[in-house]
Amino acid sequence: MSAADYQAFVDAKSQLDGGSGFEPSWLPDCLFDFQRALVDWALRKGRAALMEECGLGKTLQELVWAQNVVRQTNGRVLILTPLAVAHQFVREAEKFGVEVARSSGELGAARILITNYERLHHFDAADFDGVACDESSILKSFDGTTRAAITEFMRTRPYRLLATATPAPNDFIELGTSSEALGHLGFMDMLSRFFKNARNNASLGRAWGTAGGGAPQWTFKGHAERPFWRWVASWARAIRKPSDLGFDDARFALTNLVERVHVVAATKPRDGFLFAMPAHGLSEEREERRRTLRERCEKAASLVADTGQPAVCWAHLNDEGDLLENLVPGAVQVSGRDSDDEKEEKFLAFGSGHVRVLVTKPVIGAWGLNWQHCAHATMFASHSFEQSYQSIRRMHRFGQTRDVVVDHVLSDGEGNVLGNLRRKAEQAERMYAELVSNMAAELSIVRATEPTQPMKVPAWL
Repeated sequence: MSAADYQAFVDAKSQLDGGSGFEPSWLPDCLFDFQRALVDWALRKGRAALMEECGLGKTLQELVWAQNVVRQTNGRVLILTPLAVAHQFVREAEKFGVEVARSSGELGAARILITNYERLHHFDAADFDGVACDESSILKSFDGTTRAAITEFMRTRPYRLLATATPAPNDFIELGTSSEALGHLGFMDMLSRFFKNARNNASLGRAWGTAGGGAPQWTFKGHAERPFWRWVASWARAIRKPSDLGFDDARFALTNLVERVHVVAATKPRDGFLFAMPAHGLSEEREERRRTLRERCEKAASLVADTGQPAVCWAHLNDEGDLLENLVPGAVQVSGRDSDDEKEEKFLAFGSGHVRVLVTKPVIGAWGLNWQHCAHATMFASHSFEQSYQSIRRMHRFGQTRDVVVDHVLSDGEGNVLGNLRRKAEQAERMYAELVSNMAAELSIVRATEPTQPMKVPAWL
């Protein structure tokens, strides 16, 4: 390999450091005080992540961030969103006077372009000075090729923003890939600095969770846990409510979340059993879901059929979605068989009230969409905390005016699944508490080091 080829190889792997951000030139009055503080910090940082609870106004913050980057660089910003969320961005932009345009690859006159993640391959990174990823936690749902393409697209852009409601509980993969996409520590560098491999000895260290699924694999090194969260707080801001940043919560109060559990009995027990037994392991759980599919779907359909109110029926299997669509009069299903345009059309029809009951999977519709007009959902058992959390947060979010009812429908053999989900919810709360606590600690250190009085030089100098 020649010296020129080697230099080209190094350049292709390197991050564009840019050093830092810049002082914002436009922070409109429509921003709440905590939103103003977050946008100001993200712009000064240059490459940052905003982890905020649903309904705290990430869309507006991303738009203001993008407008400031355009003014600073006189270039373009690309905002990537989940499917059907681009329409919401356009509506918000019109409301607040920010000029944007939806695009499938064409540049046009607008400086801020919005597109779905699935259409990223139509764009050239060299045309943009800034990139913002809305609901960035969805990146884990894409295959490795798509994730790599998104990271590569962002890698050399001087200004980058990730916005997400919450990372999955103790999901070090997400935190590592987010850091890498922003140009901070790479994923493997993060693991080697803060963690040790405990695949063959789960008792080593404090196992907050796994970085690859299954038994604990990566655990914190001896005293690395607090430095780890301090490091995350150096490039991310986590906020569940404005008071996490020292602001007033008066305008941001969640309504009640009412979770009801409905256990349905199968027509007959599993082969070899006289009565229902809890399912253990993925194989038995899959068998249990297939065996009780009709009973669960009939129960879920009965809970939404005659209410006259909007509702979402979340499914995990294609057969569940098809059966629910047939059982609920007027229900519309968004499935993987639909084209992207068909999915968007159906989501918009539900959001506008033209469809009363929507049937879909969390992997398709649980990210980014705002359904505050709806306050009822049915869900089947799942081990994925993030999918469950995001599904509920489409409705139970700041700005919702009614109590939200979530009906969990499970078979008498799926009790372990629901228990595991609740355990993960407790882990997520602990992780968020760590992020908020260390973020506050870092802010205190920064404030403590800022000069408060002018320095006086002694006369003899």
